[in-house]
Amino acid sequence: MSLSPAHFKARLVALTLTTVLFAPAAAAQTTPGVPQQLLGKTLDGQAFDLQALRGKVVMVVFWSTDCAVCRDKMPELRANVKGWAGQPFELVGVSTDRLRSNAVNYQRLVNATVPTGQRFTTLWTGEPQYRDSFGSPGQLPAAFLLDKAGQLVEQYHGRIPPEAWDRIADLL
Repeated sequence: MSLSPAHFKARLVALTLTTVLFAPAAAAQTTPGVPQQLLGKTLDGQAFDLQALRGKVVMVVFWSTDCAVCRDKMPELRANVKGWAGQPFELVGVSTDRLRSNAVNYQRLVNATVPTGQRFTTLWTGEPQYRDSFGSPGQLPAAFLLDKAGQLVEQYHGRIPPEAWDRIADLL
């Protein structure tokens, strides 16, 4: 079957739109076997360096206050922070909000309503001192599981699967 130039162009446009709209989000560019880097200031103004957490299993979660799935996952993340208390595990949040004030206002709400044992460190990607080796997180939430040496073990985009928490137990 031969297509007219107009039909060919219409199909090409439709295929391009389908590819753009439904293609998986770009995954972060990380190098296996190389410890990840994450530096900056927390929303509370404290200096942060991921290297200080060597010897612990770490999950780094990129999120945004604009992301409904991200906000929906926060109680689960807090429950796991509480559940892993006393274990060599840390959860670190990285806000990708366009405005720092959105992340700070959310953090204030958390500080006022969430018990201390369920809170986790959060950084904002817009801070001048912020640096990481994760690359673009792609679809949010994006979680990166690091072993005790700081090396990437697994990454998850969208909802964090229950198996991720089993994997943490294996790494401890």
